[in-house]
Amino acid sequence: MSPVLPSAIRILSLIAALAVSVPAFAAESAASASCQLPRGASALSVPLPQLSQRIAAGAPIRIVAIGSSSTAGAGASSQNNAYPARLDHYLSERFRNADIAVLNRGINGETDDQTEKRIEADALSAKPDLVIWQVGANTVLRDGDQGLSERSIRQGVARLRAAGVDVVLMDLQYAPKMLEKTGVAPMLSRITGIATDNHIGLFHRFDVMRSLVESRGMTMADLIGPDGIHQNDVGYDCVARILAVGIEDAVNVHNSGLQR
Repeated sequence: MSPVLPSAIRILSLIAALAVSVPAFAAESAASASCQLPRGASALSVPLPQLSQRIAAGAPIRIVAIGSSSTAGAGASSQNNAYPARLDHYLSERFRNADIAVLNRGINGETDDQTEKRIEADALSAKPDLVIWQVGANTVLRDGDQGLSERSIRQGVARLRAAGVDVVLMDLQYAPKMLEKTGVAPMLSRITGIATDNHIGLFHRFDVMRSLVESRGMTMADLIGPDGIHQNDVGYDCVARILAVGIEDAVNVHNSGLQR
C-alpha cells in the first residue's frame, strides 16, 4: 500500500469526526450570540431551598426533567441537544464544584394527566433535588381539557412537595402552531396560578422565547423546527442557557438569605 494512503485515510477520518461535532458546536455558537436576555427574564420567582442546600453541602445533585416531547427532545438532532442535556452542560459550568446530573424523563405526546400518573416511577424514584415539569403544551395543541390538566398538575405538584422536592414548572413553547390556538392565554394563566398558589418556581418559556424573537432579532425559524411546534437545536440550547441562569439566581438568593 502506498504510504500516502494511510495519511489520507487519517485526514478523512478527522474531517468526518469534525463534521459530526459541528451541529452541537454551531447551535451553541449561534445561541451565545443572540440568546442574551436581562437576568429578570429568567427569574423563577422563588428560591430553591433543597437544591441550594445540596449545592452548599457539596452533595451530588440530581435533577429530573419530566414532561412531553419538548422535554424528550423532539426536533433536536440528538438527545445531546435536547434541553435537559444542554441544561446539564450549563449548570455544570455555573456550579463547577458540583456533581450535577439532569435526567430526561420526557415522553412524546403526553398530556399532563398522563405525566402525573408516572410522577412516582419516573421522578420521585430517582430521589431528585429538583423536578422541572414542562406542562400544558399538548392540551393546548389538541384543544383539550384544561381543567383536567390543571387538576393533574396540582396533584403532581402536591406529591412532589410532600416529598421535599423543589419544583419548577415550565410553560408553553412560543411556536407558530401554538400561536394558532385560542387556549394559549388561559393555559398560561392556569400555570401561573398553580405556581403562585404552591410557592414553586415557574420558568416562563413562552415569554422568554417571544423576547428572543421580539428583542434579540431571532426568528421563529432560528428556534423552531419545520413542524412549527418543536424547538430545534438552537431553540433547546437557548432555553437551557436561560433556565440555567434562573436556577443559579434562585440558588444565590437562597444562600445569600442564609448568610444574613
